[in-house]
Amino acid sequence: MSKRHESRSGRRLSATEVDFDVEQQRSLLVGAAFDGRGLATVEASLEELALLAETAGAEVVDAALQRRDAPDPATFIGPGKVKELKELAEALDVDLVIFDDELSPAQQRNLEHAFSCDVVDRVALILDIFAQHASTQEGMVQVELAQHRYRLPRLRGKGTQMSRQSGGIGTRRGPGETQLEVDRRRILQRVAKLERELERLRRTRATQRKARTRRGLATVALVGYTNAGKSTLLNRLTGSEAMVQNQLFSTLDPTTRRLPLPGGETVLLTDTVGFVRKLPHQLVEAFRSTLEEVGRADLLLHVVDGAAPDGDGQIQAVRTVLAEVGADDLPEQLVVNKVDAADPDSLKQFQHGHPEAVAVSARTGEGMDELLETIAKRLRALDKIVELVVPYERGDVLAALHRDGEVLVEVHGEDGTRVRARVPEIDQGRYAEFLTG
Repeated sequence: MSKRHESRSGRRLSATEVDFDVEQQRSLLVGAAFDGRGLATVEASLEELALLAETAGAEVVDAALQRRDAPDPATFIGPGKVKELKELAEALDVDLVIFDDELSPAQQRNLEHAFSCDVVDRVALILDIFAQHASTQEGMVQVELAQHRYRLPRLRGKGTQMSRQSGGIGTRRGPGETQLEVDRRRILQRVAKLERELERLRRTRATQRKARTRRGLATVALVGYTNAGKSTLLNRLTGSEAMVQNQLFSTLDPTTRRLPLPGGETVLLTDTVGFVRKLPHQLVEAFRSTLEEVGRADLLLHVVDGAAPDGDGQIQAVRTVLAEVGADDLPEQLVVNKVDAADPDSLKQFQHGHPEAVAVSARTGEGMDELLETIAKRLRALDKIVELVVPYERGDVLAALHRDGEVLVEVHGEDGTRVRARVPEIDQGRYAEFLTG
């Protein structure tokens, strides 16, 4: 009995393009604990997979966990477990089996044949969610590019049996181009076109970034695990109305707003796409131009869900992605969000392990003043300390120093006012004639 669905156009779907919107598919989740992977970690990942499946529109009816020393090359979980889960899937009338790890094309084909229903992995599931949430031109291009890169090695064919074109005069030596080859060529052409479009959008973003840099404003980027509350925090701090939804990956495109700080400075605060464990490499590559916003920030606000059971695991997942895009060496400020919903004992234990973190609630506004002060302090600490001698008749220069930077020492001498101050790099050229060394 085949449970394979058709799309709304009537076309039969492959396992790499399951249409979660046709109906709420009954799904069985499968995780595997291999040698060296803790059971608690795998169970937490399975719980997250359930949230991902629900976000994509599937109904999770059960979950199974397999322990093995290593993945089975043919079926990932081994023939015995496949037989057991096949019986379970039939008993539960399952339409879709979702694996928590990426499957090879061969494993996926073998599992589909065994289960007689659609089989997808975590990568395909996340790609589907991104496709549902992409709304801007850049977001849609990035997601489509990631999908094609994922599908390319999973194209299926039956050699000459799929030939659509005859060899023709001058090509008698073979049966012509197979449908598999046609599909592969079309995807490669589409990928090349999407890459050109992304490059054009990247140049536009770079021009916009250059204009912001000329205005001399520092940039702060919100990063964190998906659904940690970054968009809510952006709205609370800046008074904006960026979209907020209590679901995974509700924000794909960066949103930038001006943020006034307690000392009178104004910075740019940018919300970015949320991260997740095992974020598909195809998505990281496709969203690299968007993630450049993170790599060029002066300070990262790393938002952690204080109510999450595995905050440290989420922090590590985010830092792994930051390293992939070359942003792991940027100054980082941990922000523990949702403290109003967190268990007090668990929160206290987490804060003990991260004493530098600022505890806030973006929903209630708790901790916002401390967070703003911390942002201002961290940014000022990044500015270079310079020493100047300002003639007494140049009171305008002293006023500008107080306005643009942080005056640490101010002493009146015979030749003028000696000043030691932190000055943003972009403003240092204005005071070059007054520098003492």
